[in-house]
Amino acid sequence: MIDQLFKRDRLYEPVLLLFLWIILAGCQSLGETPLGDRLHFQKPVHFPEPSYTFRNNSVTEAGFQLGRALFFDPGLSRDGSVSCSSCHVQGHAFADTWLHPFSFGVEDRDGKRNAPPLFNLAFHREFFWDGGVTHLDFAPILAFESEIEMDLSFEEVVDRIRRHPKYPEKFREAFGIEEVAGPYVLHALSQFMVMMVSANTKYDHYINGDIQALNTVELEGLALFRRHCESCHQEPLFTDLSYRNNGVQARITDLGRELVTEVPQDRAKFKVPSLRNIEVTSPYMHNARFETLKQVLDHYTDGVEDQVNIDPLVFSDGRPTIQMSADDKEKVIAFLHTLTDHPFLSNPIFFNSND
Repeated sequence: MIDQLFKRDRLYEPVLLLFLWIILAGCQSLGETPLGDRLHFQKPVHFPEPSYTFRNNSVTEAGFQLGRALFFDPGLSRDGSVSCSSCHVQGHAFADTWLHPFSFGVEDRDGKRNAPPLFNLAFHREFFWDGGVTHLDFAPILAFESEIEMDLSFEEVVDRIRRHPKYPEKFREAFGIEEVAGPYVLHALSQFMVMMVSANTKYDHYINGDIQALNTVELEGLALFRRHCESCHQEPLFTDLSYRNNGVQARITDLGRELVTEVPQDRAKFKVPSLRNIEVTSPYMHNARFETLKQVLDHYTDGVEDQVNIDPLVFSDGRPTIQMSADDKEKVIAFLHTLTDHPFLSNPIFFNSND
């Protein structure tokens, strides 16, 4: 049934997505959440208002713990070999490591895109490199059903959870329901993922009033970043959530956003990634083309070439628009390192509870 709800390239029809969301939102009234609110989502003071619909799925400790267990459970893949955490490693800001430049799945199958990091998802409106899902609650379905990832129908995922010796009781504790249902599986995973808030970096300390948090080189890098990069990587999320072609494909083989919108003007456009935790999320770009931040900056100053839908912010009048000296690049990289959230990368609330 779930397969039938996907259009070409396994993406939702907007009407069907709205229909599913209405069902999911309505299910919230079917059960009460018995656990207290010792653990809850808190917006960083300098962040925008979240986009996630907390009114339909507020975070509770029981729901969060259940979502964490599901996130780390390889039993929710066809052959029991991979879990969500296989491609989303906490120490790498819930991105994959350089050992796996592309997402991988059952039978060591390789995907076609780099697995993006997971943090500050409550502030995003769309998900995946091409924005193929417009609500966080539905993002796990694509991973479950992808033939190159977990390769298991969502119905079977729910059925395995129902037959699990411990999960049904955990769902009763989290949602007050007597039988595990698909919407609550998605709600539990979302409760875990929305708590992945990254806002405790040297940069954040500086923005929040600690003028000593950044040294001279880092401050010079911030000034250069604001001059050359912030038009796409807007503070404080360090993304404007738009889709752009930055010329990273020398020859266009992945149509990107066009696969979702079917609009030729979206060809080769991909979601602008956040630069938070960029120090630990190599390789970079959707196609994992670059291993180092210097290679990324070299691309923008010397590597971008004209092509269909190239973003004018990176290429205009026959040449790359961003010009920086080698010294400038070192300063920008020094600043980018201040976006590493070390407490987030080692926060024990995200550790595997199934061990």
